[in-house]
Parts: sequence; structure tokens; C-alpha cells
Amino acid sequence: MTARRVGPRLLDPRSLRWKITALVALACGAVALVIGLLVHRATAERGERTGRDQAIVQLTAAKQEFSRTGRRPDNASFESPAALPQPLAQAVEDSKVPGEYSLWYDVKAPNWYWMWAAVPVDDGRVLTVRTDMSATVRSLQLLDRSIVKAALAALAVVVPVTVLATERMNRRLRHGSRTARRIADGDLDARIGRRGRARDEITEMSTAVDEMATTLQGRLATEKRFTADVAHELRTPLMGLVTAAGLLPEGDEATELVRTQVRTLRGLVEDLLEVSRLDAGAESARLDEVPLRDLVAEVSRRGDGEVRLRLTTPATVRTDPRRVERILTNLVANAHRHGSGPVEVTVTGSRITVRDHGPGFPDALLADGPQRFRTGAAERGQGHGLGLTIATGQAAVLNARLTFTNAPDGGALATLDLPDS
Repeated sequence: MTARRVGPRLLDPRSLRWKITALVALACGAVALVIGLLVHRATAERGERTGRDQAIVQLTAAKQEFSRTGRRPDNASFESPAALPQPLAQAVEDSKVPGEYSLWYDVKAPNWYWMWAAVPVDDGRVLTVRTDMSATVRSLQLLDRSIVKAALAALAVVVPVTVLATERMNRRLRHGSRTARRIADGDLDARIGRRGRARDEITEMSTAVDEMATTLQGRLATEKRFTADVAHELRTPLMGLVTAAGLLPEGDEATELVRTQVRTLRGLVEDLLEVSRLDAGAESARLDEVPLRDLVAEVSRRGDGEVRLRLTTPATVRTDPRRVERILTNLVANAHRHGSGPVEVTVTGSRITVRDHGPGFPDALLADGPQRFRTGAAERGQGHGLGLTIATGQAAVLNARLTFTNAPDGGALATLDLPDS
């Protein structure tokens, strides 16, 4: 089962692994971009300076040859100011110093790049030279492609390394989340523990969760001991009250009131003792082949209120009939006490459902399950909240599944799924 779940989790873009990987990749990309821009700019400026220097050297040599021979040098040309490219002509016109060189970098051509240099001569013409910058530009483009390839190669290495590096952290986090779920499901002995030698925030969180689980376990153990102690301590004086109530004169209204309250108190103490035994894990099932048709019919017939029984292919299951009877009795009693009629009990195979037509289970019970001494909502009536707690505990002893929902058209619905074998 674990192998089937690793794949989707590994590819989940919302996981911490991929968020860290994306952040590292973004940081590497940003560093590569900044370095690439700096290298590109520095290389471009150096190439342009080299082109300017070459153009100036060529123009100086051409001017000297023209001054010495009076002829146009082979690597230069004479142009009128109107025939010059407009930026270069403007630069020549704006020159303030006689004989000052004017430079212009022509980057309009798609495949050829030129560095122009010009200087006016005595007859109104302009002596110009131009240096081919295509090799420099192509070298710069090659450098840019090399930088991009290097950045992509670095990302191809950094991303897998980051994924592998975060795997151990992810395993620790997943182990912690699984342990926390086990604790939430009732396994109070589960602990995250310290995995490895790392002393980081995950270790601190794991230690805090373990300490919380230990404290919670201690408090729950104290509560369970208190419940058991109270029930046992009440049992002795309760037996005295039962005996004393039996000696009261018959037919007296006060006598009936006392006996009713004593019976209620006795039932409460017996429920508390049963809860304490379930909490302590002292209960074990005695399995036998049980026909659910007869068992459910008997429980429905013995109940205090009217029950509508529906039998749909009821099965014969191997279970503890006394505990199944206890569960059904509590569910039916809860439906009569806190819901509204009619109360329906349906048996389908090894599944038993008990439904009433009242306001339904409260949200707190649906979210957290039954809680002792809590009924959850005033409209559900008064009670101690022990009936459903006992039913849940007995279902756990039987390895059965007891769920609580509300019917779509209203009413509380309890479903008991017994093991088939």
C-alpha cells in the first residue's frame, strides 16, 4: 500500500519538497541571470572599446597618409556630410573641436556590424573608416548561448540534488504526521522519536509532539483511573441504597421516587464500570455462530419503545452475541430517548442500522465521536453520554465498525458492520 501512495505524493507540486526545489531553482536562475547580464555587459563594453580603439587607429593612420600623400588611403573613404549616415553626420556636426574624431556604432544591419570613425578635412569633406564588428558580436552571442547552456546544466544538476536532499526531511515529516494520526486515532503509545542526529526545527517539533502525547496519555490514564475508582467506591453504598429502598413500604409515592432514582444511579454506576473495563482493555469477545435474524428480533422485542424491524437477507456471523445485544440495546435506547419515532432497525447481511426520525446527531458527535458525559445538543435530550460510548467500545472489542451519520431526509443513523467471519 505504501508503494502506491509514494508516487502521487512524490509528484504533488504542493509538497514541501517541490516548494524547496522550486525556490532553489529560482535562486540559481536568478544568480545565473545576474551573472550572465554582468558578463554580457562587460564583454559587450570591452568589445565596443576594442572596436573604437581599432577605428581610431585606422582613422589616425588614414589621416596621416592623406596628409603626407594627398591621396585617399585604401582603407578609408571621403564622403560629404550629406552622404554620411545620419547619426554619424550629426556627431560630426556636433563636434566642437577642429579635427576631433567622431565615432558611431552601426548595429542596424542584421548580419554585419560596423564601428565608424570620421574626421572633417580641409576641403569640407569627411574622411571615414569603418571596422567590422561582426566577429565581436558573434563571439558575444556565442558567450550568451554558453551562459544559458551552463545555467540549464546547473539546474539539471541542482534540481535532482535538491529533491534527493529534501527526501530525508520529507521522510521525517511524513513519519511525524503518521504518528500524530495514530495518536489522534487512539494509539497513545505512539511516539515520533528522534530519527538521526539532526537537531533542527523538525526535531524540536517531534519532541514537542512526543511530550504532548505523553502528557495527554497521563491525563487520560488519570481520568480513566478516576472513573474506575468512583464507580467502585459508589458500588458499596449503592448496594446499601438498593437494600434500603427494598425495605420501604409499598404503594407510597415517595417510595417509588426513591426506587426510581436508585435504579437510575445503579445503571449509571454499572455503565461507569463497563466503560472503565473497556478503557483498560480488560474485555475480550467470546465468539459463536450467531443468526442475526433471531438476535436482532429478540433485542427489538425486548425494547421499551416500538421498533420497526426490517430483515433483508440477514447473515449468520461469528461474533459475541452478548456484546452485539449490548450495542443494539444502547443504540435503540438512544434513538428512543434522544430522537423521535418511528425507530427503524434494518439488517442487511452482516450490517445492522438503527435510525430514528428526530433532529439527528449533533455536529460535535459526528466530528469527534461519542464522548462520555456529553450529549452534544439540548434538542437530543438529557443523558450521560455513556450509551454510545459503551456501544463504540464494545464494537471495538468485536473488531466491528460503528459509524454515526444523519439521514439525508432527517434523523440519526447508526450503522454497525460486523466482521463476516
